[in-house]
Amino acid sequence: MFPPPQTQDADSSIRLTDTDAALARLSAVQKRYLEDPFIKHLVPRAHLQPARPPLINIGTFVRATAIDDLVFQWLKSAADHGTRCQIVSLGAGSDTRFWRIATGVHKDALAAYIELDFPEITSKKAMAIRKSKDLSAVLGDPSQVAVAHGGTGLRSPTYHLLPADLRLPPQDTLDKLLAPILSPTLPTLLLFECVLVYMSPAASTALFQWFIDYFSPEGGGALGSIVYEMFRLQDSFGRVMVENLKARHVSLPGAEPYPDVKSLPGRFLNLGFTAASALTLKEIRKSYVSREELERISHLELVDEVEELDLVLEHYAITWGLFVPTSAVAGKWVEWGLNVQPVGDDEE
Repeated sequence: MFPPPQTQDADSSIRLTDTDAALARLSAVQKRYLEDPFIKHLVPRAHLQPARPPLINIGTFVRATAIDDLVFQWLKSAADHGTRCQIVSLGAGSDTRFWRIATGVHKDALAAYIELDFPEITSKKAMAIRKSKDLSAVLGDPSQVAVAHGGTGLRSPTYHLLPADLRLPPQDTLDKLLAPILSPTLPTLLLFECVLVYMSPAASTALFQWFIDYFSPEGGGALGSIVYEMFRLQDSFGRVMVENLKARHVSLPGAEPYPDVKSLPGRFLNLGFTAASALTLKEIRKSYVSREELERISHLELVDEVEELDLVLEHYAITWGLFVPTSAVAGKWVEWGLNVQPVGDDEE
């Protein structure tokens, strides 16, 4: 008798996008676009992985540089005002940001770092952390680090890895997972890197609303959020992107409300956020990355397809939003955001 046919997990294609992102970051590190001593521990057989094309390396560099800038600003602002902050990375995948912060100059500003993702993702990450001395050592005293949720999560004094399907009603998941850990009085930053585009607008709105309700009105802590994802998929290039993803059984229900960059801040402003801004990766590369860094990476690889690079970067954006429950808190955070970099004398 033949065994029953295997049915593919409907979310496996979405989970594979994390593998793509991890390999892209590994390539950018190997090619010296970025520094990250931790990513190799989260990529199986990292030393055997081939480099990605220059367009992917440059896009990864621009994305990482801009998000790091926003995150480090948040951490510095907290430290400057005598408080620590929390970071919640939703759909974190193989991200190494906790380890880079915890071993960097802003480590003392971090009260808690929480990562959530599919249990299939978190279980692999938990295992990789436990196997790696470099990763596990950063978590602190081994006696205070514990496997959680049947092996699909980890808990430590600062770092928490939690399994969750973010599309489910937040009251069924976040109430149980985050309420015991997350302080409503500390400034908190939410990170969404290529996450919300895979969710329905209703599901992502419910997710944001949970955090708004958690921090307001009695909480008083400032709430910031960074969203990175593709958008503007109605034009000819965007339609090609959509078709390529469909061929991999990946759909993008969250992209439809955002046909252009002007529409992106509405994700936050329509929910009552205090302020919001958005920039395409093309704009960020042109004006928001230092001239020194652009000069440095220009010597790493030869890029012939500059027009194609710009076309790709025009379809990815970083949006950041700020929610402050009281005017007293607002004064501390209203200047948070990406800043245009000065132009050198020889370029004026």
